[in-house]
Amino acid sequence: MPVGSITRGTTNTNRLRRVDRWIGEQAALRHAADPFVVDLGYGASGVTTFELAARLTRTRPDVEVLALEIDPARVRTAREQLERIREGDGHFPTDLPVAFGLGGFEVPTPGGRRPAIIRAFNVLRQYDQSEVPEAWQRMAARLAPGGLLVEGTCDELGRVASWVGVTASGPRTFTMSLRRSGLEAPSIVAERLPKALIHRNVPGERIHELLTAFDLAWRVHAPMSVYGPSQRWIAAVATLRHEGWHIIGGPRRTRLGELTLPWEAVAPD
Repeated sequence: MPVGSITRGTTNTNRLRRVDRWIGEQAALRHAADPFVVDLGYGASGVTTFELAARLTRTRPDVEVLALEIDPARVRTAREQLERIREGDGHFPTDLPVAFGLGGFEVPTPGGRRPAIIRAFNVLRQYDQSEVPEAWQRMAARLAPGGLLVEGTCDELGRVASWVGVTASGPRTFTMSLRRSGLEAPSIVAERLPKALIHRNVPGERIHELLTAFDLAWRVHAPMSVYGPSQRWIAAVATLRHEGWHIIGGPRRTRLGELTLPWEAVAPD
């Protein structure tokens, strides 16, 4: 039996573009001997799985994606969608490297094949916080050597997202990615933090300290808005770096509206 519970399964076209873009840049995929990717808990429609495969083929043309759902009805629906794509009905390539199957946190794969990447998005958000460590451990144990579990959440339109990069030895990074245009404050991500952090955004916790510092830097650099929201974001991130926050990644990632730090920078006390 699949491990886990059936959750709401809401999905939306282009919703996961931010995390997909980040995954495509990760060494775990780029340098994988076997670029096998699992999309765990894709929801009521297979559309975000199709988008994931289409995006990752730009990085690894030999990528293969297996999408798993705990609800058999959702697996049937996605397979029907894939069949229509194979018949040329849609804007995805007919040879999209995707398959769908039944499964949960145990991550069943043909022949026990180990994925380089597991994407589990908007899944644990609907679980209790106490269940997160075991779910991380179960999924990460299925990774290939050097593999990466990407677990997080986003809003319905994909404009606010955050995620944790987890390896077989535990969580390693925290990333937030926001649409800068019209952004009032970076702390808007608070309502879309991964389950491990969403209840930790209170005084005395590291994630609260980060978001407070980021909001202040965002306000300080408000005059940079005349040059566009990207320049304001870049300036705010530079301030965080100057204040001692260990920012991972260079200017290119920052220009995309991303901020990545070591997990230790935000880990719950």
